[in-house]
Amino acid sequence: MKAALLARVEQEREALLQFLSGFLQCRSANPPGDTTPAATYLGAWLAARGAPHETRAAFPHMPNLVGSFSGGAPGRHLVLNGHIDVFPAIDEAGWSGERRDGKLFGRGAADMKCGTAAMLIAFAYLHEMRAELKGRLTFTAVSDEQTGGKWGTKWLLDTYPEELTGDCLLNGEPSGLNNIRFMEKGTLRFRITVRAPGGHGGYPHLSANPNKIMASIILALERFHGRRPVLPAAVQRALGSPEAIAATNKGMGEGAADVVRMITVNPGVVHGGLKVNQIPHECVAEIDIRIPMGFEREAILAEVTTLLAEYPGTGFEVLEAHSYPPSMADPEHEMVGILQRNVQAIAGFTPMPLSSLGGSDSRYWRYRGVPAFLYGPSPVSMGRADEHVTEEEYLHIVKAHLLAAYDYLTA
Repeated sequence: MKAALLARVEQEREALLQFLSGFLQCRSANPPGDTTPAATYLGAWLAARGAPHETRAAFPHMPNLVGSFSGGAPGRHLVLNGHIDVFPAIDEAGWSGERRDGKLFGRGAADMKCGTAAMLIAFAYLHEMRAELKGRLTFTAVSDEQTGGKWGTKWLLDTYPEELTGDCLLNGEPSGLNNIRFMEKGTLRFRITVRAPGGHGGYPHLSANPNKIMASIILALERFHGRRPVLPAAVQRALGSPEAIAATNKGMGEGAADVVRMITVNPGVVHGGLKVNQIPHECVAEIDIRIPMGFEREAILAEVTTLLAEYPGTGFEVLEAHSYPPSMADPEHEMVGILQRNVQAIAGFTPMPLSSLGGSDSRYWRYRGVPAFLYGPSPVSMGRADEHVTEEEYLHIVKAHLLAAYDYLTA
């Protein structure tokens, strides 16, 4: 049966490539967040194949596509999750869906229309053979992931928990073919505001300089950068082997194997001053602290709060929509082995269980105690003007998710 599924992907190769190309042409930038054209496109594809689906949305312009079916016998519930919204495109070429030199170009090609399309295809194929499966398969394609998931995945799980929680979660976010992501750092994002009377630059005795104070605060926050936790034994085994270190550095850039295991601090935004010969009246900075497993986000927040108290009059606001605890699943879970065996059979190599540097909606399942794993295309081009995925990479992701879901629902 698995050989037949692989053969079907190859037989329908051109149609599947055209499907992703059309998906890339659907504008779904967030902000502003209107994903209606892209959701309609996916729904029409499912409808043409008789696959069950419906739209569930907190707001009409932010639809979430949900499909679900039961197999021919009782069993476990597997959920597939992807997102429809993407980063804003740099120019019109971002919506081209162009196919050139064995690649598909467009905003979201990597993050994550490739993975979402792959799981949609797997869902439709397996629906046709549902009588041979055990348990239940659910597909979710959500809006609002790029801005925190409040009205996408989080809203769905809060509103329909019994239907959508499941027993295991697969996600096609960009990971790189050589690894399976089982863990994500948490984030603490906050805005700092320093104000003073300001005035003429030649009269520093009349006002403190908010830019100087902010520079001092940013340097003080560096005390967090590089801290390393004591990791659980299973995590240490997964991340600390020479093979895992090499795979992490290969997939996410040299040095990534060190970064995944430590706190990082990034002052991403700093605004202060109106004119070079003025003392600014205000300086505002936004800080992103990434927190690995082994640290409590609330403990870090308390330490930041204490630090900022040393600077009287400083405003401090946590950006709650983008601040969340770290999350992980067992790197030795059954699904990791299922993905590894299928990728080995398809492509001749075994992906390693690794940690992500960024975040994904998978955390919402992990917070509910559901093991959640990412397997998707290379993340290297995401967000760039030439964002792309290779044709072979895309078809590989289709095959990997299709066979992994089949194995989980027939075990």
